[in-house]
Amino acid sequence: MIEELLPETVVTVEAYGYDEPDTPLYPEEAALVARAVPKRQREFAVVRSCARRAMEKLGVPPRPILPGERGAPGWPAGLAGSMTHCDGFCAAALVRAGDVASLGIDAEVHAPLPDGVLESVALPGEVERLRRLVAEHPGVCWDRLLFSAKEAVYKAWFPLTGKWLDFMEADIEIGPHGGFQARLLVPGPLVGGHRLDRFEGRWTTARGLVATAVVVPHPEPAAGVTPS
Repeated sequence: MIEELLPETVVTVEAYGYDEPDTPLYPEEAALVARAVPKRQREFAVVRSCARRAMEKLGVPPRPILPGERGAPGWPAGLAGSMTHCDGFCAAALVRAGDVASLGIDAEVHAPLPDGVLESVALPGEVERLRRLVAEHPGVCWDRLLFSAKEAVYKAWFPLTGKWLDFMEADIEIGPHGGFQARLLVPGPLVGGHRLDRFEGRWTTARGLVATAVVVPHPEPAAGVTPS
């Protein structure tokens, strides 16, 4: 499901229902969830199994994936990636850093947000646009999709900046046919010497889930300039 949202250079591995065989955690990973509830331990293990299988597809030896600052996964040098999990679904997406500057993926159960959550994550303009989408395309839980898009934006933002991005610091406009744009309301990251002011993303719904993905490409070299 997430694979269709990403360029061909990105490798994805997904697990539905956690029906795959158990993959042992590395000791340093297991220590992080030793006191967690079984559901959390299972999600932690399965999403890392997905990530290690993605590493293998890229020819990278498997290794521990430890959360760093603000929980961002620590990838091997030369890789960019993102992980996500929700009830019954885990996924990892990895790419060589030379192909993509950053990426973020998110998956959520395709159901309305709990009461009161939308108001805490959405700008007034976003709420108004959601009302129009609900009226014109009622088959999608647009509030949940907006939440997922904000999560994907943050996951793509953090590796480039090392800074927190609040829900209210990105204004997301969702298109009804699988795309969205996030306008950054704070100074954006520098990528290849270019200051970014927006991210582009894609979304889909399938199998009771909503999924979003943001890819931050490397800037195209100026005409007549050969990359070193």
